[in-house]
Amino acid sequence: MITATTAVASTVGHVAGAVVRPFTSSPASKPASLPSPAGLDDYKTQVARHVVEHNPGHNYDGTLPPLLPAIVVLEITVDRDGQLTEVAVQRSRDPDASEVALDAVRRSTPLPPPQQLAQAGGKLTFSETFLFADSRRYQLRSLAGPQASE
Repeated sequence: MITATTAVASTVGHVAGAVVRPFTSSPASKPASLPSPAGLDDYKTQVARHVVEHNPGHNYDGTLPPLLPAIVVLEITVDRDGQLTEVAVQRSRDPDASEVALDAVRRSTPLPPPQQLAQAGGKLTFSETFLFADSRRYQLRSLAGPQASE
């Protein structure tokens, strides 16, 4: 087991399904209009809330335990409209938790539009950390509160 404050030392070389997959979504699935994000941290908070709303069965409420069974860091790229263009595992030691995290982001598309944060190419790439309390439930680092001490 590892703690949320421990750096995740191993990088996943290959996790089944973690390779970039292009996404398309129907126009009916657009996220609700949100205010323009003030910066990257504000945008990541908007995205984290959006992912939580779209994955209610996987959210862990309450204080995270002192030892976490898995931590997964995803690299997410969206276009100006919030369409997911790439998602890949940056760091993980648990392929099953990696799949849970990848599936959560995929189920949440489209994500809130990054608006002015998108670079000249019209895309924004950022990371989000999934802190697993058990094998299927997690909190997102952008929304997580303090972790319980031992």
